[in-house]
Amino acid sequence: MAERYSSFAPGGTAWLLQRITAAFLVVVLAFHFFLLHFVNHAADVTFAGTQARMENVGYFLTMVLFLIAGTFHGVNGVYNALINQGLEGTQKKVVLAVLVIASVGLIAQGIWVAIEMAGW
Repeated sequence: MAERYSSFAPGGTAWLLQRITAAFLVVVLAFHFFLLHFVNHAADVTFAGTQARMENVGYFLTMVLFLIAGTFHGVNGVYNALINQGLEGTQKKVVLAVLVIASVGLIAQGIWVAIEMAGW
């Protein structure tokens, strides 16, 4: 089956952002696993330990960027998969609107929870 329109077309902005967010997510996860499981030997993986780490601005910003990158990467992937399955016209606009609204809500809630955990 030939691909329909997709923002994954090589050279497009969304194509590049999809690759950048994928690389960012892999690097952050690898760094996280390395630090927590090999360097610190999973010393403090409790809720209280996570809450204490959230007070560190660098950790906080990394988690917020991880949330934004993961949300964009997943939503863009779902949207393009639906387009490749034949989503067109009004349905395409409605699905895009729902995905954007859900993404903004997810990011806002995630940032709110992170701020609460940091105690700011």
